[in-house]
Amino acid sequence: MPPVRTLILGAAGRDFHNFNLAYRDDPGTEVVGFTAQQIPHITDRRYPAELAGPRYPQGIPIFPEDELESLIQELEVELCVMAYSDVSHEAVMHLASRANSAGADFTLLGLNRTTLTSTRPVVAVVASRTGAGKSQTARAVAAILRDRGFRVAVIRHPMPYGDLAQQAVQHFQSEADLERHQVTIEEREEYEPHLAAGMSVWAGVDYGRILEAAQGEADLILWDGGNNDTSFIRADRTIVVLDPHRAGDELRYYPGETNLRLADVVIINKVETAHPDHILAVRRSVERTRPQALLLEAASPVLPDDPEILRGKRVLAIEDGPTLTHGGMSTGAGALGARKAGAAELVDPRPYAQGELAETFRAWPHLEGCLPAMGYGEGQIQDLEATVARACREGGVEAVAVGTPIDISRLISIPVPHTRVRYELQVIGRPTLEEALEGITPARQ
Repeated sequence: MPPVRTLILGAAGRDFHNFNLAYRDDPGTEVVGFTAQQIPHITDRRYPAELAGPRYPQGIPIFPEDELESLIQELEVELCVMAYSDVSHEAVMHLASRANSAGADFTLLGLNRTTLTSTRPVVAVVASRTGAGKSQTARAVAAILRDRGFRVAVIRHPMPYGDLAQQAVQHFQSEADLERHQVTIEEREEYEPHLAAGMSVWAGVDYGRILEAAQGEADLILWDGGNNDTSFIRADRTIVVLDPHRAGDELRYYPGETNLRLADVVIINKVETAHPDHILAVRRSVERTRPQALLLEAASPVLPDDPEILRGKRVLAIEDGPTLTHGGMSTGAGALGARKAGAAELVDPRPYAQGELAETFRAWPHLEGCLPAMGYGEGQIQDLEATVARACREGGVEAVAVGTPIDISRLISIPVPHTRVRYELQVIGRPTLEEALEGITPARQ
């Protein structure tokens, strides 16, 4: 039988991982392309031959997902493989219908074909949706494990927005490593807080090689997930963070529901700001779907470093980009912190959006009073800086609340007083996060 001509639908992350594990060395499959969604500037590239292996000496082209039907015809695609995250179940089936109506089969790969096995214990932190609170949870877990004497290696979900071959295996231990790898704002937001806490961070494209290198320096692997994707590494303890501000999404989004069904520990986060009925609805989802999971509740209170800068002022809130875009949130920590500090008004940034940020607001019309810190490349960082400058100049912005996980003022100029708004996980009552991590042993034979 000739190999099955296969198209992998992705967003520069899970798609490459699934190819590496399930298809790279499979003579029964010929991957004729990847499609790209969610992330800008990742189409019109190639998955390089250095990573694709000897069966693909020219590498593999990457196309826009918008061209799916024509690609199926032109490339004679027989099978489409869905391989990206934080999409509704309905959206997944729309993709399946598009593929099927164009003549191709459609599939989702399971964990047995797409997870690596470590020689070290693995704790995975994943979520129901982007922006549920994985980052602060992963930081809290890392601190507990480090205090117990573990040498912890953090392996972060991929964000390969640059040269894929050069990004195959990345190791971050300091600010100098961030500069050397020329990381984007999105990458900095995930890596810098771990580095500030003294953690070693690994990321890249080829997670087989990444895991091999990371477990050579560590007693324990901490998987720090992206979006609501499942862990690339089989976990000894899976911690899933749910967001009651989007109650019901834990059962409506792919692969967040998969995470919930795998959970050993469930954390319902943001209970200090969510409606009690929504918290109860999420609890019922857990009770119906994964009753054996240990259930915790947590707050992530937002705390401005200097609330006086924001009090009584017209404030522009700069927020984490992915949380607002494909995460679907209409507000973030910056806006919440500004209101908490007594800001007179939140300035709508949309009239002042420059360059690609104007496109972002058109693509995500639910964004109203917040400015997403889009920084997938130098051009977007320049657009962000220009948008802030224009909002201050023409929109009467008197202060800026920086709700991003990093100090964005180190990357762009902010012409008015500004302050960071921070948030950390606070587990409420019992069981505690420390109790949820009991039984993790320091080595696997």
